[in-house]
Amino acid sequence: MTSTHSSDRPSPDQPPAGVPDQPPAGVPDQPPAGVPGPPTAGIPAQRGAGDRRRWFALAIVMTAAFMDLVDVTIVNIAIPSIRQDEGASFSQIQWITAGYALAFAAGLITGGRLGDIHGRKRVFLVGIGGFTVASALCGLAVNPEMLVASRILQGAMAALMVPQVLSIVHATFPAHERGKVFGLFGAIVGLGAVSGPLLGALLTEWNLFGLEWRPIFLINLPVGIAGLVLGSRFITESKAPRALRLDLVGVALVTLGLLMLVYPLTRGRELDWPLWGYLSMAGSVVVLAVLVAYERRKTVRDGSPLVELSLFKVKSFAAGIAVQTVFGVALGIFFLVWTLYMQDGLGWSPLRAGLTGVPFSIAVSVAAGVSVQKLVPRFGRKVLQAGALVMAAGVLLYIWESERYGLGITSWQMALPLVVMGLGMGLIVAPLTDAVLSQVPREHAGAASGLINTVQQMGNALGLGLVSVVFFGTMSDHLTPARIGPAYADGFQHALGWVAAVMGVIFLLMFALPKRPAQHVEGAQGEERAEEKEPALV
Repeated sequence: MTSTHSSDRPSPDQPPAGVPDQPPAGVPDQPPAGVPGPPTAGIPAQRGAGDRRRWFALAIVMTAAFMDLVDVTIVNIAIPSIRQDEGASFSQIQWITAGYALAFAAGLITGGRLGDIHGRKRVFLVGIGGFTVASALCGLAVNPEMLVASRILQGAMAALMVPQVLSIVHATFPAHERGKVFGLFGAIVGLGAVSGPLLGALLTEWNLFGLEWRPIFLINLPVGIAGLVLGSRFITESKAPRALRLDLVGVALVTLGLLMLVYPLTRGRELDWPLWGYLSMAGSVVVLAVLVAYERRKTVRDGSPLVELSLFKVKSFAAGIAVQTVFGVALGIFFLVWTLYMQDGLGWSPLRAGLTGVPFSIAVSVAAGVSVQKLVPRFGRKVLQAGALVMAAGVLLYIWESERYGLGITSWQMALPLVVMGLGMGLIVAPLTDAVLSQVPREHAGAASGLINTVQQMGNALGLGLVSVVFFGTMSDHLTPARIGPAYADGFQHALGWVAAVMGVIFLLMFALPKRPAQHVEGAQGEERAEEKEPALV
């Protein structure tokens, strides 16, 4: 759920003579999945290694990244409580999550560019401040419409905040220390995956001050205020020496195309699939085609497109973008349907549902660490393909158990398929970014990283939109209390069948990835490194 800004310029962030530019052994050169990729251009000089203030800055930006990661997972577990308390419709439930993902995806690359132009510290502080205000509006929402609008605002503010995280790290730490920092970000991703659902369950279950689900958003207020105050003191400002221009037309076309596709999917079932919905979805293809044509012209005109189309000439990158998009669709479907199945279908409390997901989160974290450090260096692409098959096997096992045990299924019986799914997902998420970027020239790594994270969020939004088709589409409009449980169980099994099929598609797409991903392509072979130039901090 993160990004970086793009660049067509060679990277000036080479380390000084005698300082290695590779991270320590066992630590990936690229950050883990879900963490913004490092910028590759316009990096200001790093502070001195003895400057302890940089560790305070690191703690601040890591806290902001953690807040964003937790916010995504914490909401899923509280969705049924929000629906019951606010009387939200099925489409509004989808938009509480999909609206955030859509706004986040549409603004990621632009957020990175704004940091380049106006200063990364400044944009980070605007983002974290806006995210805090949007969290307050979510927690104080008086109806579903206000909550959806506040979530969209929250996603837009996250798109300003998150891309600056690794940009600030790059501007603050010398190259030989960044491997250690990336390792810390990997730990933050794992911690966010484990703690988000559990924290959401506890806050919802405790019903603090009679606020029910609202503390899941209000908890961001003290964290955000502290980040705003400390960030203004400890983070040093930096800008790109030659920042690209904003491509607002590109952002508008991307957002319009996605809305024309996702909105009819989320509202279609409610409105009995009107003709305008089909026309809108067909029109989204036209809008995206216009986007491609416009980006080609903009590349020729000023060299600052929103999407670097030349990247798609790299086979591994084009395949990786497809994998990231489809994988985002699978995750978008699974997590929302899974939560509704446990709480609305089986009648479990948020706490029980949150605890049920702990084995899954732990399995993802463990497999992610092992895949990067041990398996991928030895087996390459086969690890990712094995992950797709293992995750599909876990999904099929989950379908079988749901059918066998029916509404009497227990958390312990769910543990095995969830662990298998988590292991498969962990084998994919950590090394996938490296595999996609391995054949991309270094001068385009920033653009590529941003695009990877953007399309994953777009896929997630599309998957959330498809929930109305693959899950709610199997149910009648008027369910009696006695039919809710069986209907949700049937819908869950049907939706997981789609997820298993998607994992099969991902397995096939992975054949286009390189067999053994390299750490990075430095550009044209035989090209000598230019001397490092260190522009001063602003």
